Amino acid sequence: MGGVTSSIAAKFAFFPPSPPSYGFVSDVDRLYITEVPRRDDVDVLKLKTRRGNEIVAIYIKHPKANGTLLYSHGNAADLGQMFELFIELSNRLRLNLMGYDYSGYGQSTGKASECNTYADIDAAYTCLKEHYGVKDDQLILYGQSVGSGPTIDLASRTPNLRGVVLHSPILSGMRVLYPVKRTYWFDIYKNIDKIGAVTCPVLVIHMKWLIVLMENNFGNFQKKSMSLYGYLEEDTAI
Repeated sequence: MGGVTSSIAAKFAFFPPSPPSYGFVSDVDRLYITEVPRRDDVDVLKLKTRRGNEIVAIYIKHPKANGTLLYSHGNAADLGQMFELFIELSNRLRLNLMGYDYSGYGQSTGKASECNTYADIDAAYTCLKEHYGVKDDQLILYGQSVGSGPTIDLASRTPNLRGVVLHSPILSGMRVLYPVKRTYWFDIYKNIDKIGAVTCPVLVIHMKWLIVLMENNFGNFQKKSMSLYGYLEEDTAI
């Protein structure tokens, strides 16, 4: 029963676009993503994971960057669809940005699974450290929806990060499907159990609510209402 439920949860968790929204080509020993403009400030990479898959990643360089963002995207998306957003985020936040496709997404090989996404983000993280020289205290992890799983997993094992942003995160795979109050061994993405091990500042953005995880003078957290366009409307304590 547990295995069946876990398989069902996994099916709800992963929706890779089919067909992928992009391809890639090699030109003079450099990779380019098709369907998007070629840019000199964007590196297209193929990274080998510890589980034997080869994932596609992009690294966007900002000339005045004061940090680096590692973005784990949500469901039903791949790098071709996220490309323009990544460029805009890099420009507006003045950050270098790495985005990557999970195994089985876009042009990445393998099959989407919880364990593969953990290996995928580890490959991206290792590339940032070893190839681009990014230090942990310069790195911000951003996880959207299903991307909150690999993001929280890496953050729980990396104590000196600059910060973590969780965009519409999930508590766990089972808790998306059922109103359960405990964690089962066959559950996937046990974020609710791992978040306590994250020691860096965390920002949670969920639907209409922006939750700033920073204690005020009364020991409460601040919850800020946002309009559909992202503007703050009011503050309330929770």
